[in-house]
Amino acid sequence: MGQIRHGSATTTHAVRAAIQRSQASLAALSEEFGINPKTVAKWRKRQTVEDQKTGPRKLRSTSLTETEEATAVAFRRHTLLPLDDCLYALQASISHLTRSALHRCLQRHEISRLPDIEGDKPKRQRFKLYPIGFFHLNIAESPDR
Repeated sequence: MGQIRHGSATTTHAVRAAIQRSQASLAALSEEFGINPKTVAKWRKRQTVEDQKTGPRKLRSTSLTETEEATAVAFRRHTLLPLDDCLYALQASISHLTRSALHRCLQRHEISRLPDIEGDKPKRQRFKLYPIGFFHLNIAESPDR
């Protein structure tokens, strides 16, 4: 099975490896593969043929400062309150805090879901087992009749 490329990709792993092995000039390789010379130069500089991760290197909030984010995380870890309760308690000290900003902050720190507590939810029951050959049919009146 071949490599799957995204819509704007101009090279494959094989083309990138060929670029890295080749001693030909940038212009000759760009002509041969039908790509921009800047692309040839980029792949020639790299040590690997894998795409690099895009986006920011360090995840951070755009609406909260580091101090506000640390406050929210510490509060959640200490109290284990649900999201909305944390929001209402923290809005007194962080007035511009929104529900979505708090949720994204808690997701970044991997504490957006509360831990499961024993006895918190009712135990799930299995369906009743019927002997082979039994067929259950539920027929309801259709509303158009």
